[in-house]
Formats: sequence, structure tokens, C-alpha cells
Amino acid sequence: MIVNGKSVDLNCDFGEGYGAYSFGQDAELLKYITSVNIACGFHAGDPHTMRRAVEMSLAAGAAIGAHPGLPDRLGFGRREMAVTPEEAYDFTVYQIGALSAFVRAAGGRLQHVKPHGALYHMANSNSAIAEAIVRAAAATGDSLMIYGQSGSLLLEAAQREGLAVASEVFADRGYERDSSLMARSKPGALIADVKQAAEHAVAMVKNGYALTVDGEKAPVQADTICLHGDGPHAVQFASQIREALLKADIRVEALGKK
Repeated sequence: MIVNGKSVDLNCDFGEGYGAYSFGQDAELLKYITSVNIACGFHAGDPHTMRRAVEMSLAAGAAIGAHPGLPDRLGFGRREMAVTPEEAYDFTVYQIGALSAFVRAAGGRLQHVKPHGALYHMANSNSAIAEAIVRAAAATGDSLMIYGQSGSLLLEAAQREGLAVASEVFADRGYERDSSLMARSKPGALIADVKQAAEHAVAMVKNGYALTVDGEKAPVQADTICLHGDGPHAVQFASQIREALLKADIRVEALGKK
């Protein structure tokens, strides 16, 4: 029985293959997550992959979001590029439009937008890029929600625009005292122990903070938890994190169902 009224969405990046190449464990992860961020063709994805990802997600009852990235397949969209706000706007509109068409064709509704990789991190700290992405989402006319890192400029820009937001946290990443993610090169930046990741997730939802490597409390708002789907133990992480949340009397549900 849920006694404290808390709930959280579990999201994962989805459909990030293309052509003959497939990545992640999409089908298995759908058993545990409540929303997906589907690659839209720039950093990954192609028309066939996008269609299949949409159909799988709708069949599983997962809320669907667009996952636009930078046009950098070789770097999987994880390398920053010197793009202008106008370019960021055009890239985002283009990718949202492509995925939205597949969702409508399958009888579904696009719920949200979550930038991928370097574009996500650029939007966390660059107000002009953040505003461009938000304007792109608003321009689609679909009342899209913005998924962004807790405390980011992207969420601030979305709220100014009047869009609904979901504050995102990461169960498998370490945090700095200022509530930013630790650089992947730092010791402790990646949490490989599933029990630790599960405890981290529960603490962020129930207590509103992440513990830093030196034991400090970094405040976060956890509306949705990102579960990375491309690691060898992704399904185990998803399963045990969901189980730990439920045992802590936290509902696991898509944001549109709240």
C-alpha cells in the first residue's frame, strides 16, 4: 500500500540503432520502464527503427517522447558542436516532426521531448540553446512536456514558456555538491553496483537529495529517473531499481497518469 503519495516515472533512451545495427535491450526494458525517449534519426535511429520502437512502446503502454540529438552519428551525439540557437531549433523541430508522424500513424500521442547527449548537456548550461529547444517543442502545437536535468536552464526555459516539465535524475551517476552530474572521467561518476544505484534512486525520490562521493547532500527534484539501456546489466538495473522503489512505497507510473 502506498502511504506517502510519492510516485516517479522511469524513462530510458530507446530505439538507438540504425540499419543493420541495434543497441540496447529495448524489448526487455519495456517490462520495467514507464516512458521512452526514441531516437529521431540524427545521433541514431532511422525510419524503420523509429516505427518499430513506436509500435513496441505503444503495445507496452509506455509514454513516448522524442529524443533529438546533434547530427553526429560517428560520435553518437555525445560530442558538443558549435551550433547556433537557430540551428538547434531547426534540428529539434525536424526530429520532433519525424517521430510525431510515426506516433500519430500508429494511433498514439507524443508526450515529451528529451534532448540527447551533448545537446542535453548544452541545454543544461546554455540559455540560448535551452530556449531554442523549448521554442521548437512549443512550436509543434502538441502541448509537449520537457524532460530535463534537475535544476537545469532547460527546465527554467520551459517553465517560462508555459510548458509542463519533468525534472530528471540519474540513478547510476554521481553528483557534485552543486547538484550537477560528475564528469564521467572522475572516480565515482559512474555507479556500477546495482544495489547502490537502487538506494540512490529511492533516496532522491523520497528525500529530495543525492549523496555526493564525499557524503554531502545535493538537492534534486526527482519526477523521472533515467535508466540507461545500453549497458550490459541494463535490465538488471531497471528491474532492481523498480523493485526498490515499490518496496519503499513509491508508485512507478508515467507522468501523464499522475
